This record gives sequence, C-alpha cells and structure tokens, in this order.
Amino acid sequence: MDEKSSLLLSSGKKNDHGTAKQRPRRGSRFGPDIEGIGVRPSGDSISNIPQVLVPRHRHTLSAGVAAATDPIHKRHKKTATVGGMGHARAPSFMQAPDGSISSMTPLEMGRRELYGEVPFLAVSGLQKKEHSLSVAFSSFAAQLDMIETDEYLTSTTGKGLNPEEKEQRLSQMSLLLLGELEEDATTVTTPLIFAVLIASLLMLNAGYNISVMNAPEAFVFPGHSAEEWSLAVSAFCVGAPFGCVLAGHWAEFRGRRGTLLLITWLFIIGGAIQSMAGSIYVIMIARAVIGLSSGASTVLVPIYLGELAPPNLRGVLGTMTQFFLTIGILFADVVGFALANATRWRWMFALTSVMALIQLLLTPLLLESPRWLLMKNPNSSKARFVIKKLRGFRYDEEVETEVEHYLGASKLQSSDDRYGGNTSDIKKQNPTAEMFADEGVRLLVVSTLILMIAQQFSGINAVFYYSGLFFDGVIDNPLVGTTLMGAVNVLATAAALLLMDRIGRRTLIMWSSAGMFLSCIVVILALLKFFTKTVAIAGVASYVTFFEIGLGPIPWLIVAEMFDGKYVSVAMSISSQLNWTCNFFVALLFPKMNEVLGPYSFLPFGAILLLTFLFAWIYLPETSGTTPAELQAQLVKKNAGVTYHNMDIEGMASSMPPSLDEWESALAALSNEDSSYSPYPMK
Repeated sequence: MDEKSSLLLSSGKKNDHGTAKQRPRRGSRFGPDIEGIGVRPSGDSISNIPQVLVPRHRHTLSAGVAAATDPIHKRHKKTATVGGMGHARAPSFMQAPDGSISSMTPLEMGRRELYGEVPFLAVSGLQKKEHSLSVAFSSFAAQLDMIETDEYLTSTTGKGLNPEEKEQRLSQMSLLLLGELEEDATTVTTPLIFAVLIASLLMLNAGYNISVMNAPEAFVFPGHSAEEWSLAVSAFCVGAPFGCVLAGHWAEFRGRRGTLLLITWLFIIGGAIQSMAGSIYVIMIARAVIGLSSGASTVLVPIYLGELAPPNLRGVLGTMTQFFLTIGILFADVVGFALANATRWRWMFALTSVMALIQLLLTPLLLESPRWLLMKNPNSSKARFVIKKLRGFRYDEEVETEVEHYLGASKLQSSDDRYGGNTSDIKKQNPTAEMFADEGVRLLVVSTLILMIAQQFSGINAVFYYSGLFFDGVIDNPLVGTTLMGAVNVLATAAALLLMDRIGRRTLIMWSSAGMFLSCIVVILALLKFFTKTVAIAGVASYVTFFEIGLGPIPWLIVAEMFDGKYVSVAMSISSQLNWTCNFFVALLFPKMNEVLGPYSFLPFGAILLLTFLFAWIYLPETSGTTPAELQAQLVKKNAGVTYHNMDIEGMASSMPPSLDEWESALAALSNEDSSYSPYPMK
C-alpha cells in the first residue's frame, strides 16, 4: 500500500505501529452507516473555502516560534501519526497576527468556537444553532487538514491528492471531528445532573403557582368579590418584574448558587404566608412574594444552567427547564382534585413551601457557577475544582484548557468589552440605548418586544389563571377541563421541540398565530352554542397546542439565538419585564372582560393574534440562525490572519491520551536518572 492510500484509509483502519487505538465512535446524526461511506455534512459550503485558504501556506517554525512553543512540546511528548505512517507531527496550534502562540488541538479549537458563539443561557431551541456551529467548524477544520495532507504528500512523494481523494478525506475528517465535538451531548456527569434537577425545581414551583389559584377559588375566603380575586391572582405578576431585575443584581454580588438559595427561601416564606393567610389581602401579599421569586427564577435558572453546561447541552437543558415549568402547571391541576375543597385548600398553598424545602435540603449538591468564579478571579482554584467535577476531567491540562474557553467566551460576550477594551477616549453608552441605536439589531429588538406583547395578549395565561370561568357550563367538572389543558400543554411542548429544529422561526410564529386565531373563533362559536361542548374543549386544546409551537418558546429563543453576546443579557432583562407586565394586565382584566363580553371574551385575543400574523408575514425577519455554510464563511473571514500549524484531525483522534503524558512524567521522576530523588520525605 502506498503512502497516499494509507492516508485516505487510515481514518477507518489503523496500522499497528504502536499508536493507541482510536476511541469507539458513537452513532452519527447522518445515519447508522455514515462513517463507513463518508458524507459531505455542510453541502456546497465546502467548495468555496479552499480558494480562500490555499494561499495561506503552513510555515516552518522559526527558532523564535519554536522557543515560544517549547513548553508545549515538553508537555506533549506524544507523536501524532498521519495515515499510520509514523510521520512525526507537533501538536496543533495557532499563530495569531501579533505572533502569539496558542496550542490547541482541532477539538479544542472547535470547543472554543462553540463557547464564544453560544450564549451562556439554557434556552429551549438552541440545539439547532449548536449543531450548525459544530458542523461548520468540523468542515472548516477538515479543509485545513485536507490542504495540509495534500501539501505533505506533494512535498514527500511529488504527487498530491486528486479531487476524489480530497473529497474522501474531507468527509472522513469532518465526521470524525463532528463526532468529537458533539460528544458532550451524550456525556453528562452526575454533578451536572444533580445541578440541573435541583435548579429546575425552581421552575417547577413557578409553574405550580401559575395555575394553583384555579381550582380552590370557590373555597378560599368565600364571599370575596371578582375584583378581589383578580387582584390576588395578578399580584403574582406584580412581584415578577421586580424579581427579573433583582435576580441580575443578586447573581452578580451573591453568586449564582447564593441567589438560588435566596430565591428558594422566598418561595418558602411566600408559601407559608399564603397557606396561613387570614384574609384575601394577605393572599395578595403572599402572591407578590411568590411572584418575585418566580420572576427571579425565570431569569436565573437559564443563566445558572447555561454557565454550568458545555455549549452542546445548553439547548437540551433549556428544554428541561421548559418541561419543569409546564409540569408544574399540570401538577397544580392534578393536586386540585384532592386538595381544592373547604378543608384542605391551605395544604394546596403550602405545597409551594414543601417543594422549596426539598430543594433547600438538596442544595449541598449544588455547585457554584465556574464562570462567575472566574469572572471574580481568573486564578480561582475553586472554579477549576468545579470545572473538573462538571466535565469529569482527570487532568489539570484539560481543566486549564476549559478555563481558557470560559475566560475567552466571557470576554467576547461581555457588554463591558464592546469597545475592545480601549475606552479612554470613548464615552460608553447605556447598553439599552446602544442596542436600540445599533441599526443591525434594531428590527430584531422591536420584533422581540412585539412578540413578547403578543405572547401575553394572545390570552394564553387567561386559560391557566381562569380556565374554570370558561369551562364552567361547558364541562360538568371545570377542573377536569383545566387538567386536560395542562396535559395538552406538556405534550405540545414536546412537539414544539421537534418542530423548532426543522422549521424556521418566522414560519412557526405565523402558523402559531394563525392556528390560535382560528381556535379563538371556534371557542367563541362553541360558547354561542353553534358547536357542541366537545368542540369547545377541542378548540381550547388546539389554542394551547398552537401557542406552544410558536408564540410560547420562540420570543425567548430569539433573544438567546440571534442577539450578539454583548446584547443578550440586556435584551433578556427588558423582554422579561415587558412580558410580566403584560401578563399582569391579562391576569387583572380577564375576569372583567369575561363578565362584560361573555362568549365574546376571546374576541380581543383573536384581534391581537390576527395582527401578530400580519406583522410576522410583512416585517418579521427569519431568525432561525445562519446555515452551516454561512457560519463556515464567517469562520474563514474571522480567522483570515491566523496561521494554523499541524492541523491533524486524525492524529488528534489516534494519538496517546493526556493521561500517558502525565504517567510518563511521573515515571521519569521515579526513574534512576536522578539519583537524588527519593519518593519518601526527608526525616
């Protein structure tokens, strides 16, 4: 077998030349047999990259650069092989235009890109962006690997790769690196699992308190007026916007973990006050306290989990928190069957404190956010300890690389760094004013705010706050209808996750608003006795389902997915406050609307939904994210001034693991080369 054939076949079969075995590969998203046949993951995007990269030759290391990288070579004594031919290669590293050296394998380079581009937020729907970035970088790095392989063969054999061979190596190497980059999506450590479950209990409690007032209305201080009850329900939305604002300040000064504990105590206090309330007015105060903690939870939990999780898992964990919220709503409906009566309604309110107490008992298992620790002190030993536990690392070198990813991404996504660190002659603007002044994001900002208003004024929370009002007379036991809607909400959330990876955001908003509009018409006609009661229930179920596939998750996703890192926190804060404010007006005014409009109470919501559809059709930009081809072109442009040395994806996968480097150092220390060395302390 000649050297060229060995290069092309080596990714599937290794010669036994003393190299470590390649780790087993997991299944590919492209199909079960994909690694055997090879594919071109990012379509025609690959074809335009060689013209950009070919003129940038790999340079022989000068003495200065070699000296700069000497510690790297001492630390990595392994020899990578190309095609099993034993071609000695130095570790992959990059030389920036300023001459600085950064030693990273292609996998580490890809993780750095993901850290920089995926915001530190756990938001449902980010999976598509995460995968697109992984595909883009894999193809980009495979191009570099293929070009270097071609140059190496040309210099050693006088004959480079032909087009078919280039395509074969490109496919094999891009898939190899893609599998490595996405390994985080299937490798989850126990400390991360505990952190996710414990923090998500806050979202469960928030969802529970959205719907808890539905079932026991007739038994809580009988004789209260409709206005008093609507104030008690809407007080939840009075505290929430303040919680959104305070959560950011608390998280900055107390840390993410400390703020989680504070919010948990607020749930305990609010639930205790509500369960022991002596009047409807005390319930209002308790609801405001619980609303404060719920609003803070919706801001803090996505930040906390986003800072703990690797980039490939932030969308998945965002899905988890969304599920906990909807399960909390359903849980409140289910326990209403047992506790919504004249003697047990206080126990129903007390469950808020019980769930928070369970979370408090589990908080010793919570870890502090490593990002927050590193922001406070880049040399933090505690941050490194946390990273080691969260990622399951065994070696300090892996931890330090991850620390670099955190620090680099934090600097890139910091709103304080938007002037490149040179602020001596520049007067900083308010981040909110700067965001609105930026023409590149202004339409996106306006679109986000309009969608936040549409989300609440679509009337969805009227269903969860007051479903008993319009199920009364439609179904014998209104609580059955309410529980049915809670179950539909959970199932629709699951369906939305599948759709968001396949259909554009603008398209889903249009389908969502149009479907909800038609559902409103059906509900109104059913309440006017044109349809049966069964059709009325089906109309409400359809209304909830269409909400969850579009207007429910997408307004939040747009903030995390499309805003630059420096604007994400500002946009999220403004959006949260506006959303809860609109939520307050819906909670406060719907009982009066229902009293005045009767069967037509959903008519104003239908009008809002029609306007939302027209806005999405005419003005809303598609925000589903750039394609892998576009992302790949951005990578080429961004790295135009960087020289890559020894981009050997295959060598990265087949060379000895870091553990052997550390064992080699330990064995050298124990050897007889240094007769003065003794493993025992001097007495």
